[in-house]
This record gives sequence, structure tokens and C-alpha cells, in this order.
Amino acid sequence: MRSKGRKESLSDSRDLDGSYDQLTGNPPVQTKKALKQRFLKLLPCCRPKSIPSLSENSVEDEFELSTVCHRPEGLEQLQEQTKFTRKELQVLYRGFKNECPSGIVNEENFKQIYSQFFPQGDSSTYATFLFNAFDTDHDGSVSFEDFVSGLSTILRGTIDDRLNWAFNLYDLNKDGCITKEEMLDIMKSIYDMMGKYTYPAMREEAPREHVENFFQKMDRNKDGVVTIEEFLESCQKDENIMRSMQLFDSVI
Repeated sequence: MRSKGRKESLSDSRDLDGSYDQLTGNPPVQTKKALKQRFLKLLPCCRPKSIPSLSENSVEDEFELSTVCHRPEGLEQLQEQTKFTRKELQVLYRGFKNECPSGIVNEENFKQIYSQFFPQGDSSTYATFLFNAFDTDHDGSVSFEDFVSGLSTILRGTIDDRLNWAFNLYDLNKDGCITKEEMLDIMKSIYDMMGKYTYPAMREEAPREHVENFFQKMDRNKDGVVTIEEFLESCQKDENIMRSMQLFDSVI
């Protein structure tokens, strides 16, 4: 019975990462390289590099099963929960598993991987904020399900979906409103991430000025905090923000 269960589990894994075709029992046609690269460039834990093929003998299969400590939900269930196609989920899973063989990524690993995208600055604080936004159940780790759920919202969600996700990122303590202190922490982390050698050079007072401009525009009732309602209303009336939201439509 244990052998049968392990075979079914391996089959689910192969189905998700596209290494096994359920209809023919054979490896599928290789996905287009360009599509895979466009996906993986977006992902902080899925950097584009050579993706090793799944093992083809029983010894390597046993090793793979023994090293995976989290197995994602079935492909059909993830299709229902996200706005990605079957093939897109397979490409994403291959990249995620290649970077995170255990099936999950913790905060320190996330920060280490993310730092490679911003070698000129310190991205650790912003990466922590981003990690917390993906870690919706606050268990200290991001699984493949967590990751594709957030990515689906960012890339395929409605404008309101994307703005709600952004608000959750800025609302650091998750109390339903953004304070000036929270926004200042966000802005400082972004400036730190961009580095000191940008052109034109960023002034030291720039983050605080950005926060003041943000609150002048967003804090409608001038009570010192920005609620989700104020955030949505202000963003939807800002042509620049709307254009930036729509840029995600053509990313994939």
C-alpha cells in the first residue's frame, strides 16, 4: 500500500511540473524557452537558469521524494484557485522547485534570492515586506500555493485585486490602515534597495517627502492614516497609477 501511495504522489508531482503526460505516459514537448524566461524573470524565487529534467530512474525518484518536505496541491485545484493555465503552472512549478527543492522558502532564503536582483543596494528590508505579503497564513514560509496565488493576483487580477494586494503590502502590521510610519519604512526600504549610486542621486530627505505627498493625496479625511477605501478611491483617480497597474496585463 505504501508503494502505491508513493507512486501516486510521484505521479501528481510529475503532472504538476509537466514532466509526465497523463494521456501518453511520455514526457511532453518542451515548453517554449521564451515563455519560461519571461515567467521566471518575474519571480524572486525562480531565477532563470538551466532547469534540470526530472529523474527517469527509480533511484533518483526515491531521492526526489525524500527531499521534498512540502508537496503542492493538485494541478486542477491550483487552476481553479488562480488565473494561470495548466502549462503556465507547470512552468512556474519547475522554476520554483529548482530554486526551492524542499517545496517551501523561508524569509532568509527569500531575502538571499531577492538580493541578487539588486546587487547595488540593500534589498533585505523590502524583501521582508514582500515575503510577508506572500505569506498570507503567517506561518513563516511561502509555499508554491502561496506564491502562485499572489502572482495570479498581481498579474491576472482585476485592478481592485491588484490595489488590494498593494495595500496589504504597505499595511505592515495588517491592522487595516497605512500610517505615515509604515509608509516611511516602505519608502526607506525601496531607496535602500535602489542603492546610493543611482542617477540622479537620491536625496536623504526624499523618502519622507514622498510619504508626505502620498498622504496629501490619499488621506482624504486628514486623520493621519490611509484606509483601504481611501487608497482605492485615490489610486483609481490617478492616471499614472492606473497606467502602471495596466502594465501587468502584458507581462505574460
